[in-house]
Amino acid sequence: MTGTSARTDDKTLRILSTSDLAGIDISLTDVVDVVEQAYRTLADGRSANPRKLTVKPEDGHSVSYAMLGRDGVREVVAIKTSYKHGLDKSRDQQHYYTTLTVYDDVTGLPVAMMDCGRIGALRTPAVSALLARECAPPDSRSALVIGTGTQGRLALPFLLTTLPRLDRLMVHGTHPDGLAAVREQLHHHFPDRELEVVDDVRTAAAEADVVVATAGQHTRAAVESDDLKPGALSILVGHGIAPSTLQRADRVVATSAAQMKVTGTDMADDNGNFPAVDAEFPDVLADRATGRRSADERIFAYNSGLVVTDIALGHRFAQLAIEQGLGTRVSLWQ
Repeated sequence: MTGTSARTDDKTLRILSTSDLAGIDISLTDVVDVVEQAYRTLADGRSANPRKLTVKPEDGHSVSYAMLGRDGVREVVAIKTSYKHGLDKSRDQQHYYTTLTVYDDVTGLPVAMMDCGRIGALRTPAVSALLARECAPPDSRSALVIGTGTQGRLALPFLLTTLPRLDRLMVHGTHPDGLAAVREQLHHHFPDRELEVVDDVRTAAAEADVVVATAGQHTRAAVESDDLKPGALSILVGHGIAPSTLQRADRVVATSAAQMKVTGTDMADDNGNFPAVDAEFPDVLADRATGRRSADERIFAYNSGLVVTDIALGHRFAQLAIEQGLGTRVSLWQ
């Protein structure tokens, strides 16, 4: 199904709020499938994902991103904006706003403008789960998530969606409410699985086949390359693993090599350089590149997120919202 507007001349814009999207039921498998299709379509050259634009003041107290893209299967164009304020403050003092505006590229009409918070909270761990499916060592049984914020809370349920044989599920965090939320999400999606809270993150990393770093920038966790077991996969989403995990990796996979150089500057070496990216993830999913070559190589994967995945998932939410009559119609251009 392509665009979700009714293909009339209705130019009103449907606004989907946080509460509108919160009430939409969507399975983890559905999310993974939508995200995977978006990557495959990009690898096939049918979608466009230009490099993101970034604005950051000299004192680093805020950061803004603007991302434009086109989904060639769904035939929609969208613009995502992201603004975070208070990077120099604690998590509860920060402000974060992100929106996605989708247009039907067949009719030329607007589809919806929506809060992109839930979309990002689902899309990012789905990408990590796909990276794990393609790049984790064979017969992986243990996973460690560092961080209990938005991206950490669904990391384990998504990992279990693509790697159901995982049987040791560890989390490291310092916020009691965050740890409780991680446990709640795990038991909601997988009631029979148990969560192990670890205090010594470096010791836990040495026992994990997959390490997913989602912590905020003020975390004290800093897993080094030497902490990782042979064959381990480390996935960087936020913070929690040191630059050595990238600089000394046997193989580097990135959702986008260009974006890694824009948003991953804290992982560069002392001269500001990055190792070469051995494979971009869309090509791995499309069987044009290899994720893992051997069981014992340590792989570093950079999950920066591509706007085409936000577009695909946002469009899916717009479809479901329209079917359910959700949202507010605004005559923005009248």
